[in-house]
Amino acid sequence: MQNTKARTNIYGLLSRILLQELDEEMLQTIKNDAIILDFFPTLREWKPFLQVQNRELLDEYLNPDFVNLSLLHLIPYETFYIREDQKIETGGANPVTDMYSAYNFIVDYEAARAISSDHIGVELEFMHHLVEAELKALQEDDKDACKAFQEIQKEFLNKHLLRWAPMYLINVKYEARTPLYYDAAEMALEFLLSDNEYLASELGE
Repeated sequence: MQNTKARTNIYGLLSRILLQELDEEMLQTIKNDAIILDFFPTLREWKPFLQVQNRELLDEYLNPDFVNLSLLHLIPYETFYIREDQKIETGGANPVTDMYSAYNFIVDYEAARAISSDHIGVELEFMHHLVEAELKALQEDDKDACKAFQEIQKEFLNKHLLRWAPMYLINVKYEARTPLYYDAAEMALEFLLSDNEYLASELGE
């Protein structure tokens, strides 16, 4: 159960960082949490992170970097990577829509910096949603439901995130101007691959 809790926390953290700019509360949470900081070794040693006040750190460094990586220079949408015309599908034909609907997942576009449901942050949030459901099944000792949710997670990783997110995350590492987004991209890349291996092992594949 501890492993499932850790997985849901990691998906939640990565989704939050990649979905929209940080606010002061989230930044302070990262600063105060030694476990989170272990995943961000470059950020942990970065002088502005240690010396600059939170508001200035956000306004001058982190949030401009988010805008650069998510809105200006890079495109964090699945359909951009998998469609030959590189257009973003914002309507009901988006390939993730059916899975979201099947598992009662609703995208909050007002909270997200996203124009489409296949944004990397939204897809990571959906994985968080699925692992939360697995955790609930674990707490209820429902082994069949646990396995079913793991199968859905693996299906979503292989049909969606792993088909395109590594390319985007490698580009983020290359383009990032701050250690926060460099480390987040590195962490997400490694975690998605290792989580897929974990699920395969759990499912006996």
